[in-house]
Amino acid sequence: MDFKERLQQPVQYLKGVGPQRAPLLYKLELYRAFDLLFNFPRDYQDFSDRRKVDQLEEKKLQSIVGTIEQWETRTTRRGPMTTLDLKVDDSFVRGMWFKMPYIQSGFAQGRKVLLSGKPKLDPPFWVFMHPQISYLNEYEDEEELEQILPVYPLTEGLKQYHLRRIIREQLEELPDHLEDVLPDDFRCKYELLPIAEAVRQIHFPTDQAMIPLARRRFIFQELYLLQLAITIRRLQHQTRMKASPIALDPKIDIHIRQRFPYELTGAQKRVIREITGDMNKPIPMNRLLQGDVGSGKTFVAVYAMLLAVAEGYQAVFMAPTEVLAKQHLRNLERMLEGSNVRIAPIFGGQTPRERAGHLQEILTGNAQIIVGTQAIISGNIPFHKLGLVVIDEQHKFGVKQRARLKTGTAFDPHYLIMTATPIPRSVTMSLFGDLDVSIIDEFPPGRQKVRTRIARDENRDAWWEFVREKLKEGRQGFVVVPLVEDSDNFDAKSLVEAYESLKAGPLAGFRLGYVHGKMSHDEKERVMFDFRSGEIQMLVATTVIEVGVDIPNATLLTIESGERFGLAQLHQLRGRIGRGKHPGYCVVFAKMESEETQKRLGAFASTTDGFELAEVDFEIRGPGELFGTAQHGLPPFRIANLTRDRDVLLEAKAAAAETLRDDPGLAQPQHAKLRTQVLRRYGDALELGDVG
Repeated sequence: MDFKERLQQPVQYLKGVGPQRAPLLYKLELYRAFDLLFNFPRDYQDFSDRRKVDQLEEKKLQSIVGTIEQWETRTTRRGPMTTLDLKVDDSFVRGMWFKMPYIQSGFAQGRKVLLSGKPKLDPPFWVFMHPQISYLNEYEDEEELEQILPVYPLTEGLKQYHLRRIIREQLEELPDHLEDVLPDDFRCKYELLPIAEAVRQIHFPTDQAMIPLARRRFIFQELYLLQLAITIRRLQHQTRMKASPIALDPKIDIHIRQRFPYELTGAQKRVIREITGDMNKPIPMNRLLQGDVGSGKTFVAVYAMLLAVAEGYQAVFMAPTEVLAKQHLRNLERMLEGSNVRIAPIFGGQTPRERAGHLQEILTGNAQIIVGTQAIISGNIPFHKLGLVVIDEQHKFGVKQRARLKTGTAFDPHYLIMTATPIPRSVTMSLFGDLDVSIIDEFPPGRQKVRTRIARDENRDAWWEFVREKLKEGRQGFVVVPLVEDSDNFDAKSLVEAYESLKAGPLAGFRLGYVHGKMSHDEKERVMFDFRSGEIQMLVATTVIEVGVDIPNATLLTIESGERFGLAQLHQLRGRIGRGKHPGYCVVFAKMESEETQKRLGAFASTTDGFELAEVDFEIRGPGELFGTAQHGLPPFRIANLTRDRDVLLEAKAAAAETLRDDPGLAQPQHAKLRTQVLRRYGDALELGDVG
């Protein structure tokens, strides 16, 4: 068997695995010998500093070997406490664990173990608080532990020493036969270990200094491959796709601006110049428009659509929810009242007759603007002459849903993708790196400051007194709760409970309504109409109002169980108030029990800058939850982390740009392996076809 076959050998036939242990490895997605080499440790146990009792020091990570003498678990005020007395030569040391009674399951008198931790002298013992414990047996003897050991993700029935032994066996010869996709001169330039050395050192490092060097090799490579793929996608977009140039006539510019209710801000004007510059090119615009809640992104999108219409093209405006799509539809109808522009709505709940009528208008070109949800993608829409597609809240769609729509011509449409959820820079470079980016960082005139406060239950009476005064002055407001019905799983106010208690309590005598996602479309529309018209003064809602609700008179926002909401979600909710001439007031009632909740809500109260909050949220939650790569159709990272590895990402992005500047198709011989790797990992996800 040659080494290529050895790398592909099923794990069942590897030493130490066999048919009984193989299913456990399958649960960890380890199927071949190759998979074991790249099953990176999640942590390390450092046993390199081995001591005798008389050599121990406080506040330093050390290890000591001894035999179990006795142990006990007893109840204390802090919960169960387990102590273990370990005999080391003629002395004793003690291990101590709180709330971990299960730790004693492996204890046996006379059993040889190794404790690792930072001991403290508490005469007559040196005490290790919550130490790592390793049992010395036939799989791990003392000599084996005189080093740094990897800690792998496990599954039930598989022990660390089993997996260490299996992987160590594969490290003897196989790494020397791995193909290194990075050329020698490239590795030297960026100070990267050769692949064989990196694989061995990341599993069983010779010392602590080798861990970051080994990890850097794989983090850099992972981010470099992604940046190559994204840049290639951009280059292919520019060379293979053709669009109809849509030029801006000064008369058209004046005509469009007259439709807007206020003078455009400097930021809006700058972004419009960027967008119209793209639309005037013979390649499709592919631009991401970022702007905070209420910064005027929609007016910019409308400007681009009206430009397309003025030049004889159709434009699509697509939103992720029907609530948001219909909000856009109402705004467009209001702005275009009295004009010759016809709008065709395309929604999932339309009758066949309604839909057929709208499709006929689109086919003939009588409808110039098409507004709707993902129904536009799923349906086979017969466009007459499509020139522009605007997608709102892009992060809710994903990479492959940047629609490839039939335009009615041989050309591709221009794409403008909007988000009101500011995206951290490292995420923009990774998940949206094939897009040009425009940012609106200025608010239109009249946008009011929203004062935000985090409150506890003892503040309720004062808050509701303030709310009553504002309602009497004619203002309106929202009360947002995280659940529709009571749940045994969450200690949070339900919508129904909140509505009934407010109606009978602090807001008795005022006109209340409620809305949530489980209501029918007609029910939601009726409630929202009553709220817009002022018939409802206080609307109790779930996060269905997070986007798509624009009520200038709404100035009051009460958020219940604020600890249940993410930071970006809180910011979106706050964006529903202060949209008119009156200032907004937001109060969040929350249990500030965890450090993470305190940090999140503290940041929310301290700033209304969505870009600043996005970075804080990114630090707290990481990219997985914010903009998971799976949602965007990209393979997940094995080792890179966009929160931790921002500096490496910038380095990898610059390296990818330089590589493709010198060799755009990765056609040079030294890049052949790199080209294969890029296509293997990202070819399908980013629809790269062939690179050459």
